[in-house]
Amino acid sequence: MLTTAALLEPLARIRTNEVVVTTMSVVRPWGLLSDSDLDFASADSAMGHAADLALGVALAQPDRTVISLNGDGSMLMCLGTLATVVETGAQNFVLIVSDNGKYEITGNQPVACAGQIDYALLAEAVGFARVYRFDDAAAWEAALPGVLAREGPTFVHVKAESGTQGPIGRASTEAARYLQHSLADWSEIMRLALSPEGST
Repeated sequence: MLTTAALLEPLARIRTNEVVVTTMSVVRPWGLLSDSDLDFASADSAMGHAADLALGVALAQPDRTVISLNGDGSMLMCLGTLATVVETGAQNFVLIVSDNGKYEITGNQPVACAGQIDYALLAEAVGFARVYRFDDAAAWEAALPGVLAREGPTFVHVKAESGTQGPIGRASTEAARYLQHSLADWSEIMRLALSPEGST
């Protein structure tokens, strides 16, 4: 299994101008590694829709890679998203599921059928162009440049360790800059970063 740091740190090191949409257990850790206007914390509304939001960005920005850092609980709540991604043919979309078996930021409740669901197999079944499985940090880090370089849609299932984070808020007390703004304000920051004038 990978720690959250082993999952996120290699991605933060090689990330350039990709949009990264985070949710649940990876929101805070990613925000401490990255301070880009192209990061988006999708942790304010109905659980399970971060991948949907990221797919929308990918369709609106076909020349930019969009990465969704999703959770297993969130993925389980919206399995239909897998079929929608394939149907759209979004080649610039990378969906990474961090599978820790827990709803970490709401109290570490177990995800239904934790450890029994092969999310990668589900992605293969609906027709993702590329599907990867990782439970080893070194293998993940070595494969990551190729995972991001190839045309998708791409699905990545990562077996991860669970942590003990509490609920996420949006306030000046949060260390991650994208959590120090309201959802509306950060949406505007990201919109401007994605505009032709602000593109990086």
